Amino acid sequence: MARTISIANQKGGVGKTTTAVNLASALARAGKRVLLVDLDPQGNATTGCGVDKLDLELSTYEVLLENQPARRALRRSAGDEFDLLPSNTDLTAAEVTLMNHPMKERRLALALKPLLPEYDYLLIDCPPSLSMLTINALVASRGVLVPLQTEYYALEGLTGLLNTIEKIRELYNPELHLEGILRTMHDLRNRLAAEVSRQLIDHFGEQVFRTVIPRNVRVAEAPSHGQSVLLYDRYSRGAVSYMALASEMLRRHEGAN
Repeated sequence: MARTISIANQKGGVGKTTTAVNLASALARAGKRVLLVDLDPQGNATTGCGVDKLDLELSTYEVLLENQPARRALRRSAGDEFDLLPSNTDLTAAEVTLMNHPMKERRLALALKPLLPEYDYLLIDCPPSLSMLTINALVASRGVLVPLQTEYYALEGLTGLLNTIEKIRELYNPELHLEGILRTMHDLRNRLAAEVSRQLIDHFGEQVFRTVIPRNVRVAEAPSHGQSVLLYDRYSRGAVSYMALASEMLRRHEGAN
């Protein structure tokens, strides 16, 4: 049965989609069956996987709001690495439309349920907001991975996200927990980055992943080629870091079982 993890942060530009695509790739290379769900109307995870978001017969919109089976919308990522449930701007309308649907918080969970036995990991790339789409992702998930850039405003908004996780746990999903905090776009030469990193560890301890994702040109270039960084340049620092993250996550899960 798949372990479902939302990758969420209400602050944009922290490496959320980059982490979703590259962690999916790294887990697939570790021999895991992976499904990446693009739940962001921007569809960046979709294009980052080499899928044309303007040429989708079915997407997360039809799955959530028109009761189309999720299986029918699945595509394969570039390099045949993992499965993708794609998204595009059609999903923008979902915010308002979902409010009028029965069980509006559970639409995604119900749609993904038939697929759970077929995968080891389901990763959900959330929009950069605490919206109804994000709530759907959290209700469908077991854990939440929070990418956090090591900069001055890094902790802004984190409290709000953690409070939302707690409310979702109380109201809808008692299994939901913080999977971990991932430091992204980290510059080892920057004194402020080191200070923010220290504060995170002081506050959250082992909930902060030991793996740190550095600033890396190859990571930034890979989406424009519709590839994960592991497919684009598997020997780059970014690719090695995401493989390390997958290994750390797998060790944690094996230790918890």
